[in-house]
Amino acid sequence: MPVARSWVCRKTYVTPRRPFEKSHLDQELRLIGEYGLRNKREVWRVKFTLAKIRKAARELLTLDEKDPWRLFEGNALLRRLVRIGVLDEGKMKLDYILGLKIEDFLERRLQTQVFKLGLAKSIHHARVLIRQRHIRSSLLLWLLTRPPGIRIILPSPQQNAVFPAGLHPKKDLL
Repeated sequence: MPVARSWVCRKTYVTPRRPFEKSHLDQELRLIGEYGLRNKREVWRVKFTLAKIRKAARELLTLDEKDPWRLFEGNALLRRLVRIGVLDEGKMKLDYILGLKIEDFLERRLQTQVFKLGLAKSIHHARVLIRQRHIRSSLLLWLLTRPPGIRIILPSPQQNAVFPAGLHPKKDLL
């Protein structure tokens, strides 16, 4: 007998209301180049995630400080943002969520972390290494809580070309 599966299909991004506004086009293009994104949909997806988080924080801020719903949901939201590395532990207040930027989320992507650690020659090379599964994460692929969470597949034919002479992935990263 077949197993019934239900998938919740909903949009993960929202397109801009004014698609040809020069300031938005320039900002999106800068983000794509700086973080090695594939297309503007990836930028819109992160913007949509940030908008949902900020909306939840704004709704919680309208409630009384002693409200049990605000205490429960606010702490859950703050802990989640600290766990994924977007918010510092010293800034665990709902007011700080409103100050988050899209760059805070893009900095936590695996691709950006691999490039910042020096494991790839460029941000685009980091994307290729992840896509070809030379570098994997045991966590969500686009979020890292700590760089030691990166796992490098050792029998890779590109290993000698990727790693500098002084860095051995088995000893230094694992």
